[in-house]
Amino acid sequence: MMNDAAIDADALGPPTLIAADGSLRRVGVEIEFLGPSARAAAQALSIDLGGTCQAEDPHAFRVSGVGLGDLLVETDLRHVHPDRHPELGVRLGRRMAAWLGTVASPFVPRELITAPIPIGRLQEMDLAVSSLRTAGAHGHGAVLWDSLGLHFNIDPPRLDAATVTAFLKAFLLVSDRLRQEIVRGSFRRALVLPPDYPQAYKQRVLDPDYWPDLPTLTDDYLVANPTRKRGLDLLPLLAHFDEQRVRSVLPHEKIGSRPVFHYRLPQAHLSDFAWSIMPDWERWLLVERLASHLEEPGEKGRVALSPSA
Repeated sequence: MMNDAAIDADALGPPTLIAADGSLRRVGVEIEFLGPSARAAAQALSIDLGGTCQAEDPHAFRVSGVGLGDLLVETDLRHVHPDRHPELGVRLGRRMAAWLGTVASPFVPRELITAPIPIGRLQEMDLAVSSLRTAGAHGHGAVLWDSLGLHFNIDPPRLDAATVTAFLKAFLLVSDRLRQEIVRGSFRRALVLPPDYPQAYKQRVLDPDYWPDLPTLTDDYLVANPTRKRGLDLLPLLAHFDEQRVRSVLPHEKIGSRPVFHYRLPQAHLSDFAWSIMPDWERWLLVERLASHLEEPGEKGRVALSPSA
């Protein structure tokens, strides 16, 4: 007989758990917070979760040997990590970068970045959240001019144009609902969310006949969205398919080429002791379930897209 934990795990899984290559789909998590330094936060995680803490630079620390996989805690400012960001037009020396990180620390969030985690183990991330909170991490979803983000980097079930287009269509259909649930009526939280896609681009993508090949999908996306600041940021995935095409338009943008959907709409609320990453994961599953029904018209078993889907 299936126990409650197993039932919950099934309920929180996407329609497709296996990727096209036969591997289990995984998801990486990014959580931004204020409070402790990157060093202090990483040391707390290494003590609470087990593992060892090692400096990558003065403001970035890797925690290895943790059951969830390697964790990275860093100050969320590219210029203080010049050795890891060759795309920067102007790169500081190591000493100046370390100084800048110290000066910026009261204003710039820290970020916890996980290695890809099996989807069925996502709930264990709340242990890391608890560890950060005990170490003094805090935040209410927004800081000054920007969100305190909770980002998911999700393995697609397949790496082809039809799958990416179906997920993009699905996201556009439910994005207004996601925004409303995330901001919870707060004007401040709404103000710092990633900007919505341009209306003309949304209309183009939601046309039932819009099922482009990858080069066309990439070109259309780059023309309308020359920025990573979108609720569903496709730049890492499109760069994985054709990095030269993406970099020719955005040579200095912070883009890590990788085969994932970068879902960056949710916000992190470590000051709320009841806050968990799981409600936002459940919201993402709305996209997954809708995308599984949105397929290219004209093929067996595929249905045409309509706003009521």
